[in-house]
Order: sequence, then C-alpha cells, then structure tokens
Amino acid sequence: MKSILENRPGLKAVIDQVAEVTGYLWQKGWAERNGGNITVNVTEFVDDEIKAMPAIAPVKQIGKVLPYLKGTYFYAKGTGKRMRDLARWPMQNGSIIRICDDCASYEIIADEPVLPTSEIPSHLALQNYLLETGSQYKATLHTHPIELVAMSHIQRFLKGDEMTRVLWSMIPETLAFAPLGIGIVPYAIPGSLLLADETLEQMKTHDVVLWEKHGTVAVGLDIMDAFDQTDVLCKAANIYMCARNMGSEPDGMTEAEMQEIKDTFKLPTKRPC
Repeated sequence: MKSILENRPGLKAVIDQVAEVTGYLWQKGWAERNGGNITVNVTEFVDDEIKAMPAIAPVKQIGKVLPYLKGTYFYAKGTGKRMRDLARWPMQNGSIIRICDDCASYEIIADEPVLPTSEIPSHLALQNYLLETGSQYKATLHTHPIELVAMSHIQRFLKGDEMTRVLWSMIPETLAFAPLGIGIVPYAIPGSLLLADETLEQMKTHDVVLWEKHGTVAVGLDIMDAFDQTDVLCKAANIYMCARNMGSEPDGMTEAEMQEIKDTFKLPTKRPC
C-alpha cells in the first residue's frame, strides 16, 4: 500500500523527526513499554489529495468540542504502541487523523487504522488552545522523565512553585531555556477529561506540565523543541538528585543570582504566541 508520505517531503520530514525523538525517549528510559505519546499538527502539509482521502476506520469521539480544530490534521502515536518501535516504523505505530466538522470527533485517514493514544483528549485540547491563541507551536509530547516523576512523589515539590524554584537554581541554562518553569497537575486518571482540562490550565502559564506520579507534557514549535523543553528541566532534576546523593541539600543559585539571569537575558514572564 502506498504511504501518505510518498512524494511529500515536508510531511515526511516531520514524521522522520518524530521517529528520531522517540528513539531519544527510549534511550533515556522515559518510554517504557508503550509509555508516552506524541501529537503533531501537520495541516500545513495537507494537499487536495489528502483532503479527499476517505476514513479507514470508524469515527471516534474526542469527548469535548474543540472549535479551532475543524478540518485540521495530526500525526498521533498509536495507543499501546512502543516508542522504540515507532522510532523504526512511525506509520505502523501511529496514524494521520482528521478532525471532523463537528469539532468533537476524528477519523483516521492513513496509513493504517492505528487508534491514537488514549490521552488524545489532552493533546487535542492543547492543540485547540494553541490555534486559539495564534501560537506557532505545533507539537505536544507526553513522556515519563524519571527524575521529574520521582520528585512528584514528594509533597514539598507539589506545593506552589517550589519545584520550579529548585530546578531553576540548579544550573543557569534551566532558567534561561525554561523561564516559565514547571506546572503541577494533581494525580488524575490517565486519558480523563479532568486531566485534559487541568493540563491546559497549567500550560497557559508554564513551559512544561508535570502530571503527579505520572509524567510530563510539553509543547513546542516541533517535536524536537518539545523534547528539549522537557530535557532541560530533567537535567536540573538530575543535578539536584546527584547533589542530594552526596549527603546534603544543594545550595542552588540564590534568588539574586537567578534574578540577574532574568534581567540580563530579558526572559519572558508569560507564554509567547
């Protein structure tokens, strides 16, 4: 069967990058078994031939109405699929979906009837918000960064902005590249609408969202950008744990030192469009 990627270099480049990133997730130990998922808006690469493609599986409900997604197209990792397999065979472990005109359902159009991740409501709610606000971000990434998930098991880090403060203080680059910090969503059932709604609220004001005892969600210009956002925060968490393993609470940078970084690099205080 002919792949939707044939003779479409732009779309193929996006899927190739997804495959590259999923390999990194597996290598880092962030994607055990079928853990994690990815959604990328590929509407800009859709031509008339793609628009005419029929559905290859029954229409599925999203669970909520997302008006800004009407007629959009996404690549989505398949439910139950392994990241390490997706890295080698992205179109056998994910699919291209089209949002239906009712903005509350979707259909799979290529390459195979691979049902998207069960957490598709969270992903699509974020994508709807990005389009609503005129954002240039196209990709959403959910993964299981070991150190960040571990920190979410400690109540101290779930209160206020304590986790953000600690992570920022570990290395200047964390503050520079994740100036909005990390938002916390209390534990909720994976794939639930509650989780989707809480994630959206936190993403409005933070670079990355941490689901308590579960994993992270990040958005980016592309999937590599979303990966980098997660990676920089996880590096800070790793540094914190290495220092703690030496027998004491790390000092971290002072508030004055962190403020100097903010002033010097004119770091944003709200999410850019």
